[in-house]
Amino acid sequence: MEEELCFLTIAEAARRFRAGLLSPVALTEAFLARIENENPKINAYLLVTGDQALEAARGAEEELSVGRDRGPMHGIPVALKDNIETAGIRTTAHSRVLLDHVPKADAAVVEKLKRAGAVPLGKLACLEFAHGAPSPDQAFPPARNPWDRDHGFTGGSSTGSGAAVAAGLAMAALGTDTGGSIRNPAALCGIAGLMPTYGRVSRRGVIPYSFSLDACGPLAWTVEDCALVLVAIAGYDPADPGSADLPVPDFTAGLKDGVSGLRIGLLRHFFEEDMVADSDMAAAIDASLEVLAGLGAIVSDARARPLADYHDVKTLIGEAEFFAAHEADWLARSDDFGASLRLRTAEGAMIPAADYLQAQRARRHLAAEMDQLFDDFDVLITATVLEPAPPLARDESGPRARKPNLTQPFNVAGVPALSVCTGFSAAGLPLAMQIAARAFNEAAALRVGHTYEAVTPHRDRRPQL
Repeated sequence: MEEELCFLTIAEAARRFRAGLLSPVALTEAFLARIENENPKINAYLLVTGDQALEAARGAEEELSVGRDRGPMHGIPVALKDNIETAGIRTTAHSRVLLDHVPKADAAVVEKLKRAGAVPLGKLACLEFAHGAPSPDQAFPPARNPWDRDHGFTGGSSTGSGAAVAAGLAMAALGTDTGGSIRNPAALCGIAGLMPTYGRVSRRGVIPYSFSLDACGPLAWTVEDCALVLVAIAGYDPADPGSADLPVPDFTAGLKDGVSGLRIGLLRHFFEEDMVADSDMAAAIDASLEVLAGLGAIVSDARARPLADYHDVKTLIGEAEFFAAHEADWLARSDDFGASLRLRTAEGAMIPAADYLQAQRARRHLAAEMDQLFDDFDVLITATVLEPAPPLARDESGPRARKPNLTQPFNVAGVPALSVCTGFSAAGLPLAMQIAARAFNEAAALRVGHTYEAVTPHRDRRPQL
C-alpha cells in the first residue's frame, strides 16, 4: 500500500483527493514511512520534518473537506533542496559552513508552495553550495542513485532532489540550476526536470551560486507534474532583481495538444561533434525523434555555437560570481569547505574583472543567436547528458578537468529546458533528452515532453531499492 501511494503522480493524487478516495494525511503518512525505511539506502534527505508535514497535511485535509481548494498542489508531499531557505528549519547547502544556519524566513518558492497547500517533507542533499563535488570531508554523505545505489552518481547539484523523486520519497522536489543542476539529476535518475526561463521563478531565499545564471525549478516523475509545480512557484518578485514582471500562464493548459506541425530542431552536433555521447544515449535520442516525427512533428537538424563557447562564458561568469557570493566565508573558514569546493572557489578569485565583463558581453550575443534559432524552430532537442550514471566513488579533490556539458548553453541563453527519460541503457540505467524553448515559452517544452511520455512506456518502470 505504501509503495502504491508513493508511486502516484501529483495529478492522480489530486484527483483521488477530490473524489474522496485518498486523504492528504494518509498520503503524507505513507511518504514518511517510506522515507524512514528507504532513505538510509540512498541518503536523499538531510532532514525530515515529519511533525510539520503532518500538521500541514491535516490542515490541507480540513480545508479540502470544507471546499477550500487551493489547487492541484493542495495536500501534495514535496521536498526541498537544502540550499532553499526555510523559516526555523536548518538550511545547510550540504556544507559544514552552514551547519548552524537556521533562516528566519522562507524562500519565495517555499512561501508559494505553502500558499498552494503543498506539504513540505524535509530538506534534500545536494552538492556543497550547489557547486562542490562529493568528497569524504563533507558534513553529510552523498545522495545515491536509486537505479544503482552501489555504482551510480545522481548527477549534480540537486542530488537528493533527483534521488528522492525517483525512489518515491517525494512526489516532487525543488532544485536549482546554474549549469545543469536540475536537468542532470533528472536525466541520471530517470525523471522529469525543468529549468524555467531565467527570471520566471524567484530566487529570493535561495543560497546563491551565480546571480546571473541561477534558476529554481521542479523535478517530478512526469512532465505534467513539473507543470503543476511550476504553476505554483512561478511569478514576479520585486525582491529578486532578476525576476521578470510577466503574467504566469497555466502551464498545464496545452499539454494534450500534441506535436503535429511543431518544428523541432535537433542539435545533433552537441553530442556527435562537440562532445561524443554514449551509443545507448545517442540511439535513444534518434528513437525519440522518430516517435515525435511519427506524431506529426517536423524534425530537422539545427546548429548553434559549439558547446565550448557556452562553456567558457558560463565558467567565467559562474566562478567569478560564486567567489563574490561566498568570499567572506571562504576567507574566514576555508577549511570548512570540502576539498573540491576550496579549489573551485579559489579559481573564481583569480578571474580578472576584464574577463568577467567580456564574458557577460559574449553572453548577450550567444543569447541573441539562440533566440534567432527559435524563429525557425518551436523547440530544440539534444541529449541531456553524454552517458548513463557514472560511478559515484571517485576522488574529485584535485584540479578538475574543464569540459563542456550539454546543459550549459540554455543557462547562458536564459531559456527554459526540460529533461525527460528516453529509456534505459543495457545496464538498466536511465537515458534522457533535453527539450529547450524560447524564453518564457516553457509551455512548448512541456507540451513536447508530455506528448512523448504519453506514448512511451518509460514512466511504467521504477527503481527497486
